[in-house]
Amino acid sequence: MALKKLSLKAGINRENTRYTSEGGWYECDKIRFRQGTPEKIGGWRRISTNTFEGVCRSIWNWVTLGSQNLVGVGTNLKFYIENGGAYYDITPLRKPASNLTNPFAVTQGSTTVVVTDTSGGYLAEDYVTFSNASAVGGLTLDGEFQIVELLTTTTYTITAPTAGQSSATGGGTVSAAYQINVGPAFAIPLVGWGASSWGSGQWGTGSESTEDLRQWSQANFGEDLIFGPRGGTLYFWDANAVGGLNSRGVELSSVAGASNVPTIHNLTLVSDISRFVFCFGSNELGGTTLNPMLVRWSDQEDATNWTPSASNQAGDLILSNGTEIVAAKQARQEVLVWTDSALYSLQYVGAPAVWTAQLVGENISIASQNAVAYANGIAYWMGRDKFYMYDGRTQPLRCDLRKFIFNDFNALQYPQVFAGTVESYHEVWWFYCSAGSTVADKYVVYNYLDDIWYYGNMSRSAWLDSGLRGNPLAATYSNNLVDHEEGVDDEETANITAIAAHVESAQFDLDDGHQFMFIWRVMPDISFDGSTSNSPSVSMSLLPLANSGSGYNNPLSEGGSNSAAVTRTAITPVEKFTGEVFTRVRGRQMAIKIESSETGVTWQLGSPRIDMRPDGRR
Repeated sequence: MALKKLSLKAGINRENTRYTSEGGWYECDKIRFRQGTPEKIGGWRRISTNTFEGVCRSIWNWVTLGSQNLVGVGTNLKFYIENGGAYYDITPLRKPASNLTNPFAVTQGSTTVVVTDTSGGYLAEDYVTFSNASAVGGLTLDGEFQIVELLTTTTYTITAPTAGQSSATGGGTVSAAYQINVGPAFAIPLVGWGASSWGSGQWGTGSESTEDLRQWSQANFGEDLIFGPRGGTLYFWDANAVGGLNSRGVELSSVAGASNVPTIHNLTLVSDISRFVFCFGSNELGGTTLNPMLVRWSDQEDATNWTPSASNQAGDLILSNGTEIVAAKQARQEVLVWTDSALYSLQYVGAPAVWTAQLVGENISIASQNAVAYANGIAYWMGRDKFYMYDGRTQPLRCDLRKFIFNDFNALQYPQVFAGTVESYHEVWWFYCSAGSTVADKYVVYNYLDDIWYYGNMSRSAWLDSGLRGNPLAATYSNNLVDHEEGVDDEETANITAIAAHVESAQFDLDDGHQFMFIWRVMPDISFDGSTSNSPSVSMSLLPLANSGSGYNNPLSEGGSNSAAVTRTAITPVEKFTGEVFTRVRGRQMAIKIESSETGVTWQLGSPRIDMRPDGRR
């Protein structure tokens, strides 16, 4: 028979069986589709050997008037500014430093020190900086420490760098500066009576209610930064403050001229139009209680004035559809606001209303605060059971992986879902926790140019493709930032490792599928352009089946191997690779798989061909 060309349609489809998806691809990891064919994704490389503390949930990139390229990094423990690979701790203080008298109790031979502070308000894992301490028990406890354990409401323990030389209490008059309370690194399931809705669950049992993880929102106001944790205070970092990158953020309400700045908020954003600072979910003017459906904004071009008057444009409005505002995103000529059941468009109309809200989507859902990506003038987001898009109207997003994704999902960790873009490849990425995982360990990609989907395994906690840096930036669980689409390997640590990538087709008929076919030769079509290895290769496997329900690697491949290496043999003048592979494969249906697991290798598949003839079953 003539050679059969294997030209499969782009994208992964898991909405039906392998056989029903004939003509396409069914499984993958760490690949993308470009010009209709699969290729391995780019590598990643850490930006420096420096690390931050905690799990990062927010990244924001901007450039100051002095041309400093800065990245705000918000973790569950601290808030940093990254510049030149160094992380500067700008975590605000919870209150001004206070003086303690002989607060330290040191035990001989132990590094555990008991600290007494009757002011309270601190939590386990909070950070405190002591200064002006006198030696006690052979230790001088100046510097930053993390609270290890709360003993009582007025005492806690820290760990000293060395063991005490004697048992003693003292330290003299010590200045103690506490940073703002830390937050959970992950969504914590709540258990026991009252953890869920009335009448659900049993006494002492768990529920599907959770305590949200620490999530930050941030935006630059000019060259300065406005930021804050969900359910917390609004802070301000001045790029020109004394101390520069070593200066701490302060409460926005403490800045000169501040008027009625919200004392609590869930989400902040600075509009592109006239630079209004928004708080989504906030206390009402003159109140202290959080209204999760209240939108407040500052005066135009003034981040500190939140008092509405006839002479300014500060104001507020309350949304009605939903129970809380979950997310917000700047879009073209509008600010999009998601509640837990609706989508609103905020549009600037000038005084006296200033901003008005129009309902543009209802009976929808959204997974988390960070589940939205904006690309090509369209907002894409992950809901709780499907994907959506907004391009002037709200509609479900067609998805070939919907069942596959949401059937393997840890519903208690929806707050960890986050979205990002890789604009150079027209992609929107979502990271999420698979069933049984408490970290975001999987991703799904939508290529909006080709309207296709693919997926894979990768652990990340935040993502940003800002355009101000050469590569998409991601936060890892090893407490660092990495540049993606950099190189071809995993360079998250000093130990460079290979990125294992593969793609496997759906099952397709050999000839008409009525009779067994014998495949005796494969002619690969693959490019290794961009590989750094001298002889990069991939493994190409033919997976035969007696019928669409039988397993792979069955005895029909008698007397031979159904997989072989395809290796580059020359780079110039035209890249050459293994021209043909001889096989002994029999079956009615077949799938093809390409995989690589060596360093220095990247590849793109073309259209391989197989040579076959009719053959009876032996």
